[in-house]
Amino acid sequence: MRAGLLALIILLAPSAAGAQTCPEPLASARRLALVTANSMETKFARLALYERKSHGDSWRPLGKPEAVMLGKHGLAWGRDFQQLARPGEPIKREGDKRTPAGIFRIGAPFGFARSKRTGYVRVKTGETFCVDDVRSPAYNTITTLVRAGRVTGERMWTYPEYRHGLFIDYPSKYPGKAGSCIFIHVWSAPGEGTAGCISMPARRVVALQDFSEAGAVIAIAPQSALGRFAGCLPMPARR
Repeated sequence: MRAGLLALIILLAPSAAGAQTCPEPLASARRLALVTANSMETKFARLALYERKSHGDSWRPLGKPEAVMLGKHGLAWGRDFQQLARPGEPIKREGDKRTPAGIFRIGAPFGFARSKRTGYVRVKTGETFCVDDVRSPAYNTITTLVRAGRVTGERMWTYPEYRHGLFIDYPSKYPGKAGSCIFIHVWSAPGEGTAGCISMPARRVVALQDFSEAGAVIAIAPQSALGRFAGCLPMPARR
């Protein structure tokens, strides 16, 4: 509890984008994928990439923002960031078809094909399984179908959208389950919302795997909420 309060105080403290005042994992990051939407209720968003030489420097944009898709019902604040929610803004929960808003590490790359990428997880037919069963101690983890047992989850090899992807390190530590199996993956079609992931064209997913290989974080928020992160995030122009 004390650690959570300290993190919140640091998060909300007025500041520039210095490492001593911004929350981890952003404070020490040198690469950032910023996903912004016009509201909490839209499934349409933009992805912009940034980098900096040192954690004390300002973020430098890399190229132009590109269109991505969010959950079918838009955004909801992740539990670690629920204190930032304004009245009427939703908090993430299992099955709400909303993408969690907040700042998270981009995790391991995955896909159907073999790869030499560091930490790559190959999605294997009849095997790779993500548990979304709130009754299971393996909730929000990637395991095998055999090890998972009689629980609900995603048979990842059955989703063509998972042929290229990245895990988002979204926490599942809460007694009230706050969402599971949050990925970056290939979109099924332009304009098609997800069950809570972030989707984009295949070429963009592969490029993001390249971008994230040395480590990166993802920040997800409505554009109007970027200022709530105490100057820690860049402010891309609204389109």
